Amino acid sequence: MELVYALLIILIIACLLAIVYVFYYNKLQEAKLKVNEAESIIDENLRKKYDTIIDIKNLIDNTIKNNKINFKDLNNLKELNLSNFDLDRKLDEYMNLINTVSEDHKKINDSKEMDEFLSEIKRIDEKITSAKSFYNNYITESNLLAKKFPSNIIARIHGINVKPFFDNKNMEDEDINDFKL
Repeated sequence: MELVYALLIILIIACLLAIVYVFYYNKLQEAKLKVNEAESIIDENLRKKYDTIIDIKNLIDNTIKNNKINFKDLNNLKELNLSNFDLDRKLDEYMNLINTVSEDHKKINDSKEMDEFLSEIKRIDEKITSAKSFYNNYITESNLLAKKFPSNIIARIHGINVKPFFDNKNMEDEDINDFKL
């Protein structure tokens, strides 16, 4: 009779452990899916932003005679193996150049096409900002689960590691240079 009770207690403990395992595994997978969804939205909108910037560059080239504005490497940007974070920074650099050109050339600044392109860029940037926030929220959740007991054991079993935030800043290291803009 004692053997039956001992086996029953072991079975109950095993079931409880299985429930805890499934619960934390599902939470880790949910966070991973949300992160992947946000990455997809960011990627899609960065591609749209790139295409719109190419359109703006072509408008500038066609509007300004003797154009000496250098959009170096813009056409080759897709071939570079850049992370979404690096691509976002590069596209922002080109947008700063475009804004400077637009301010200096009244003909471009008054163009209806330019207004439409800039409005499109603004909509895209709003989507990217929202997706970055969404991404960082779920990265925070995923990282907490990957660090806390007992979910850290489950994360290790399934190869889920701590990931950096979208801005690529690592709060765990000693490198302060990644906090510079």
